[in-house]
Amino acid sequence: ALVPVVTVIGVTTAVLIGGAVVTEIVFNIPGLGRLVISAILRRDYPVVQGVVLVTAAIYVLINLVVDVLYAFIDPRIRYD
Repeated sequence: ALVPVVTVIGVTTAVLIGGAVVTEIVFNIPGLGRLVISAILRRDYPVVQGVVLVTAAIYVLINLVVDVLYAFIDPRIRYD
């Protein structure tokens, strides 16, 4: 019964990354979210592309870790 918990943790982590943009703008905290918003407003496309690439890579790595954890949690799940 631990597999759904790991899935929810993975999805929640991805949502936290996306929610960082709103939090940084509302509370005026410097970070990637604030950087991407200011880059969008300045039309600095290479910075926007870089932040999107980094965010997508983090999201993919989180999903990879979740998939690997499935095999450790439930030995019946195999990726052959």
